[in-house]
Parts: sequence; C-alpha cells; structure tokens
Amino acid sequence: MWTQAMKRAVEWALEEDLGSGDCTSLSSVPEEMVHEGFILAKEDGVLAGVEVARHVFELVDATVSFEALRSDGALVTYGEAVIKVKGPARSILSAERLALNFMQRMSGVATMAHRAQALLEGTGARVLDTRKTTPGLRAFEKWAVALGGGTNHRMGLYDMVLIKDNHVDYAGSMTEALRGVHRYFEAGAERVPVVVEVRSMEELREARHAAAEVGLGLTRLLLDNFTPDQAREAVAEVAGALPLEASGGIDLTNLRAYGEAGVNFVSMGALTHSVKSLDLSLKSQPVLPA
Repeated sequence: MWTQAMKRAVEWALEEDLGSGDCTSLSSVPEEMVHEGFILAKEDGVLAGVEVARHVFELVDATVSFEALRSDGALVTYGEAVIKVKGPARSILSAERLALNFMQRMSGVATMAHRAQALLEGTGARVLDTRKTTPGLRAFEKWAVALGGGTNHRMGLYDMVLIKDNHVDYAGSMTEALRGVHRYFEAGAERVPVVVEVRSMEELREARHAAAEVGLGLTRLLLDNFTPDQAREAVAEVAGALPLEASGGIDLTNLRAYGEAGVNFVSMGALTHSVKSLDLSLKSQPVLPA
C-alpha cells in the first residue's frame, strides 16, 4: 500500500517541520557526533508506520542506518524497542518527531482496528473503516486499519457508488436515485461496486425492487442507524441474497451485538476519526528511563 503519492505526502510533512533547518540540533549538538537511537513502545498495542518512519529517516539523511526490530502489524508491549537507528545525532533528532507522528497515529488506528475485529471473533463479521479520516492522511490511516486486522471500505468518492440518505433525498426517492445510477453506467461510466444505504425496512425493500427493475447489481446494503434487533430483522428478510453492512452510532460497546445480529460487515468511523495515538518515544538507550 506504500505508494509514490504517500511518499510525496511524507516529503511535504518534512518540509513543514524542518523548514530552513533544525536550529536547535544545529546549535546544540556537535556536527561530528554519531549516536544510536531507539524507538520504544510506552504502551501495549499494534505497531504500524515502521516503513513510513524508515522513509522519513532516509529523506533526512541517507547515511542513518535503520533497523526495524519489529515489523508493521506486530503486537508490541510496554518498554519494547521497535526500531534502532544509528548515524549523525543531528539527523536522528531532526527526523525523530515526524517519524513518531506517523507511527503514533498509525499505531493508534491499527490498535483500535485490532480491538474491534477481536470483538467480532466468532460472528463472521468484518469491521470496516470509513472516509472519516484525517485530510491528507487517508491512505496512511487505511493502511493502519488493514495492519490491525480490519478491512478497508472505499478509498474515496471515485471507487464505489454509495447511495446515502442525502442522495436519495436530493434525487427524490430511492427508486430515482438507482435509476440514475443505471443510466450513469449505461452511458459508459466505469462500473464500480454499488452499495446502498437504507434507513428502514421499507427503504430496504424499495432499494432491492428498484435495482431489480433496472437490472442493477448491488454489492451490498448498508443498514443506517439500525438497532441490533432491526439489523437481525433485515438479515432474516434478505436471507443471504446480499451482504449487509451495519453503520451509524457503533463503537466498541455495542459492536459485537451487530456481529451477533448476523450482518457481514460493521463500519466504524471511530476507527479513524477519534482514535488515541499509541505512545511511542525515541531514546538514546534501548530501555525506558526508570
């Protein structure tokens, strides 16, 4: 998932941080000093962003050696050294914060995804992310979701038709919205997956009828703000004809209830929009201070 666009994003972030130079390190640390540095976990979680950190150090100074002691997706514990670097001390200090920023954010997302998917164990349901991501960091956060064991939803507005409540309201009805999608494809647009959000059992039935009427294949139905009992009713009605996704107001406290209701997917904006970063720190020694 490591793309050229993501590498450019790291370059822009480094430009933002480094600017004309790290005046603190340039003024306080001897130019000839070579040192080691260790990135340490200060809490348990799922590690993510190791390869991003590697790129940050390469950009700052290619002479800095970078050794990943733990890989992306690994479960790490408090006090564990996950990365070792060695090279000019000034360069290590200049790269430190940006490398940690990416790693802490991504590791927090990966840890949340891991916890969420673990809560669904035995139900057969998969946890999905959403587009509720930090602007400019979507690819990094979705990468982290996958590293934590979650499943990626659409990347953006271009790779899936997702009919939501406002589309239905603006089009006038669910039927008119789906007729419009059919015309769009018939006019030669790329045929991407089609997911339809429904707000009630009546809208669910209308969506299935309208799609069948125009010969439009649906990828799945999204149950918007259904309770677990309502989701169970939808599962019984659809009877396996289409995958179902539950969404809206779902967090770690009620996630499993949706899995037990029988849906195939549960999407959670909380995987990315309000996650706590994992606490990581760079130290000169491979142990945390007592």
